[in-house]
Amino acid sequence: MKLSEIRPAIDRCRAARDKIDVFGAKGHEFILGPPYPEEELLAFEQKHRITLPSDYREFLLRVGSGGAGPNYGIFRLGEMDHGHGVSAWNPPDGILGRLSDPFPHVAPWNDLSLQPDDDLDDEDEYERQLVAFESLYWSSDEVNGAIAISHIGCALRIWLVVSGSEAGHLWRDDRADFQGLYPLSAADGGRLSYVSWYTEWLREAIQQIP
Repeated sequence: MKLSEIRPAIDRCRAARDKIDVFGAKGHEFILGPPYPEEELLAFEQKHRITLPSDYREFLLRVGSGGAGPNYGIFRLGEMDHGHGVSAWNPPDGILGRLSDPFPHVAPWNDLSLQPDDDLDDEDEYERQLVAFESLYWSSDEVNGAIAISHIGCALRIWLVVSGSEAGHLWRDDRADFQGLYPLSAADGGRLSYVSWYTEWLREAIQQIP
C-alpha cells in the first residue's frame, strides 16, 4: 500500500466503522490528524538530537499525525499514554529514556533474575528486593533511543527505535506482564518498520468492510 492510498483507506474504514470490529477503533474512530509541517519535524529532531526514521517521517509529512492506527491508535509526536489519558512528555521522564542514546537491545530482553521469591517469609526483605528489582526492570534506560507510538492498554506499548542499530524498527514492551521487550517481526521474519506495521493493520481492517 502506497502512502497516498492510506488516507482514502482510512476514510473507507471510518464510513464503515459500525460494521467492522477493530480493536481500539472505538477510541480513535478512524480519525487521523493532519500531517506535520516540515519545520515542526525539524524542530522536534533538533530538540532531541535525533533523525526520525525515514518511513515514519514521510508518514508524518504526507499522511498524518496522531489518531487512527493499530491498538488504541498512534500518538502525536511528544505524547504518550499516562494512566487513562494521553499527555505530553519530556524525556528522560522516568518512562522514556534519552532519545539520542542508542537503543540498548538487539535481541529479546527480559531480565527477571532479581525478582524476589513470592515464598520469601520476611516481608521487609521481600519489599526491599521488589523495589530493587522494579527500579531496574522498569528503568527508562532500557528504552533509551526509542519513542512510544502506540499502547495496547495496561502499560503495554509499542516503541519505535530512533537511535542505534535498531533505528527504524518496532519493539513491543510487555514488561507489565513480565514478558520484557522484544522486536516485532514482519512476515519474512525480519524487523518490522513503522509503515509496514501500519499498513498491515489497515489492510486487515479493510478486509472486514462488507
